[in-house]
Amino acid sequence: MNISPTLQAKLQNSERMLGVLIDNLNGMVYCCLYDAEWTLVFVAGRCKELTGYEAGALLLNRDVSLGTLTHPADRGRVRQVIDEAVLARTPFVAEYRMVNAAGDICWVSERGCPIYNNRGDIEAIEGFLQNITPRKLSEVVARNAEERYRSIFENAVEGIYQTSPDGHYLNFNPALANIYGYESVQDLMLSISDIDHQLYVQPGTRDEFVELMSTHGRVLNFEAQVFRKDGAIIWISENAREVRDQNGTLMFYEGTVEDITARKRHEQEIEYQATHDALTGLPNRTLLSDRLQQYLGIADRYGNKVAVAFIDLDQFKMINDSMGHHAGDELLKIMAVRLTQCVRESDTVVRLGGDEFVLLLTGLNRIEDISDSMQRVLSAVAAPCAIEGRDFVVSCSIGISIYPDDGRDTTTLLRYADSAMYKSKQSGRNNYQFYTDELNQRLTERLDMEHRLRQALKDEEFLLHYQPKLDFASGNICGAEALIRWLPPGGHMISPASFIPIAEENGFIEDIGRWVLRTACRQAVELNSHLTRKLPIAVNVSPRQFRQAGLVTMVRTALEESGLDPGCLELEITESSLVHDTGNFIKTLYELKALGVKLAIDDFGTGYSSMAYLKDFPVDRLKIDQVFVSRLETEPNNIAILKAIVALGHSFGMKVIAEGVETAYQHAFLHGIGCNELQGFYFSKPILMSDFQTLLSTHREASLAEPQLSS
Repeated sequence: MNISPTLQAKLQNSERMLGVLIDNLNGMVYCCLYDAEWTLVFVAGRCKELTGYEAGALLLNRDVSLGTLTHPADRGRVRQVIDEAVLARTPFVAEYRMVNAAGDICWVSERGCPIYNNRGDIEAIEGFLQNITPRKLSEVVARNAEERYRSIFENAVEGIYQTSPDGHYLNFNPALANIYGYESVQDLMLSISDIDHQLYVQPGTRDEFVELMSTHGRVLNFEAQVFRKDGAIIWISENAREVRDQNGTLMFYEGTVEDITARKRHEQEIEYQATHDALTGLPNRTLLSDRLQQYLGIADRYGNKVAVAFIDLDQFKMINDSMGHHAGDELLKIMAVRLTQCVRESDTVVRLGGDEFVLLLTGLNRIEDISDSMQRVLSAVAAPCAIEGRDFVVSCSIGISIYPDDGRDTTTLLRYADSAMYKSKQSGRNNYQFYTDELNQRLTERLDMEHRLRQALKDEEFLLHYQPKLDFASGNICGAEALIRWLPPGGHMISPASFIPIAEENGFIEDIGRWVLRTACRQAVELNSHLTRKLPIAVNVSPRQFRQAGLVTMVRTALEESGLDPGCLELEITESSLVHDTGNFIKTLYELKALGVKLAIDDFGTGYSSMAYLKDFPVDRLKIDQVFVSRLETEPNNIAILKAIVALGHSFGMKVIAEGVETAYQHAFLHGIGCNELQGFYFSKPILMSDFQTLLSTHREASLAEPQLSS
């Protein structure tokens, strides 16, 4: 058959074009025998680049064949792939390692097919080899990264998850299942199909999560309470982000979960400790203002009232001082329980500190509601308390302010309730008082007086007056009682009844008492230096002073500094001092007596002394309280009391002095029942030391005729 020159030219051109095409392929075209070595019989393309050998060096070379170029570890696998293709008469694809002329290893992809003869027997393999090392390396890197991620995913302490936007789990790690109390990821996957309703404790939490995600594309430190499998509630913190495809379509959320229950409990404990009293467990002063502010807002919304009740236990200090702080603490805990039981769940009981409590009563419409509550409080507090095998009975004083009637802010309401409580104490304790404008004015005056008191001693505004004492038998002046007076510059004399109770409450009485003692001792020395006989001067010692650890030392120092004969100093101690600590009371009396001073029990008959204790007192005088003397004419029952006190004092070898004697009848009666001394306006009002000295020099005992009892 003849081929035309034109066709022959075209064929030659086609072979040339095929050669160019093969040379431009990124790989090697081959044909090899189907023998043990895969001996190459045809090679074209990038042979040198792939194998390191020239094409001619590989043809019919059994020492360097396609089989020997294949990595020894991969030969068996590649042979199996080709054999299976030969049997199936199908093309094949194999990826394996090749060792080039330099000994370097690269990855190749081989695509080929078997060639059969006319009889159908396999003769050769032809195909195409391509270097895929870069891709393989990328796959290795990706696989290693995936393995590392999988390891982190599986072994992470934090829970890791993927969820669909509608609230279904797509994937999560064992740690998440463990946090939620499930035995495995399969257990969690089968149990939770609706995150919002089956996992989160608070309804709508998932909606809040999704809203934040939609707004910001991520959620940071999202804290929520969730149910564990066993029903327990824990706190978790989530950090998550949106995952979108290349088109920006939201596919899922992925994030981490941390169990923060321990931290939350610690935070709650810290917050509780900061806002609650450690002893009673009640809310404390820190929480008071915040809670009251909430109540005021509720009252505004519903148009009702809030009552603020300030409560102070009346006898707490006596029990705390006499029985010890342990007993005081037990009493406070009992009172905290009782007060809590007196109010509703919507109300609040606060312990301010010490023996002070505050009740916040909400949703009130009538004053009668408040009165009923306060009556319950008074009754509950006054019930006997069993502490360390002994029964104690205490009362309380309550002051009440009302919102919005008395004030519209927390500070004002608390201040008014506090001032009302002081009014309650002044009204005899064990009662309650409402705040009034008049009370507020009195409180302002009190605060002003406290401020002025602090300056009075520094500015030398105090002075002493002396009220003479008269001996019934001789008619002679037998001593005087030093009484403090306050004369501000350019002002009027202020009565001790106005400032001594305030000084007692704020503790300033200790400084005042020290000044009175030292001044009286010094003036007594000057007085006696002009007399032919020694005249004792009496000085009052307040209950608070008497409880001072340094009282005996203070008296000794005053005597030493002034040079006064101890026998010329008489200390008048109120009978109420006994109730705080009988043992220490008697001990202190003996220590004072050892200094050589005289002792008198003041205001006898109004306190808490008993016959059993009185016989143990190293006391020189009993002073009958003026309440029995001043009412002698109008209250005949006082006659028996006065006779009993005089007889009692004499039976214990004490002199008895009556104070507050203002009439001739009182003078004559007291003289008649054997009273030893008198003191009162009947003879002389309190006077300055200079006037007292004048009185002593002009007084003639014979001129004082003894009055007779009127018929």
